[in-house]
Amino acid sequence: MVVSLRGKIPLLAILLAVLSFQAACNVDLFGLFGSTELDTRLESKNRFAFLSNADRNLSLGETYSFIVLSDTHIEKGDAQGLEKLKDVIKPQDKFVVITGDITQNGRRQDVQKFIDIAGTLGVPCYPVIGNHDIYFDNWPVWRDLIGSTRYRINSDTTTLFILDSANASFGAAQLDWLQDELRTAKKHVFVFTHANLFVQYPGDIEQITDTRERARIMSILKGRTDAMFAGHVHRRIIREAGGVGYISIEDFKSNKTYCRVHVSAGGFRYEFKEL
Repeated sequence: MVVSLRGKIPLLAILLAVLSFQAACNVDLFGLFGSTELDTRLESKNRFAFLSNADRNLSLGETYSFIVLSDTHIEKGDAQGLEKLKDVIKPQDKFVVITGDITQNGRRQDVQKFIDIAGTLGVPCYPVIGNHDIYFDNWPVWRDLIGSTRYRINSDTTTLFILDSANASFGAAQLDWLQDELRTAKKHVFVFTHANLFVQYPGDIEQITDTRERARIMSILKGRTDAMFAGHVHRRIIREAGGVGYISIEDFKSNKTYCRVHVSAGGFRYEFKEL
């Protein structure tokens, strides 16, 4: 008997993709399908419930450092050791960025746990929204406790851009905004988002899958940005394209990894550490 697979390959591919995604990122499928859309979140622009005006306008100077980590997946009040981050912050560290999946399911108690810990760090902490943070339609929790998911941080020497890619897409409007904002950015520019642009292995699927959108953001950043930091894939992936460093950081939950970035007049360098 000959069995035809005509019409079944796409369904099989989707099933395999979902299973792979679930295995790699601890996905709760009920939460996944109860997520909000990008356009809905971007309507809440210039809303800051967590960051103060001082947090959004820094004085950094030419030489400083900052810390980036990703995928803390705070769940049921368990911060996965994030509370110990304050012990490794040095005087030259001026801020911290967490590139998404700060919580496992976007629950109010877990977002509040992040806020409580951030308040102990002694430096501003910039949250990036990830796919887990919008599970179960919990985007309103983020909106009310943290605020906008796309924003800009200004300083005397550096501009930071926080981008929303929680639905594995940036969207044309957000990229238009980024392109326009870069015209007035400072000497150093760092971009932070959740979904990665590059993969390590052929089986990896957790990335910005729209190739046109991927090409556009890389074109926008080319020659104008020092680096883009991401998470999501739970692996360390480092690439360089168009003079921009693309750095995906492995998950903090399992690896307790953080990246310290050193900035000077001549550029930047980074090193990975573990708590």
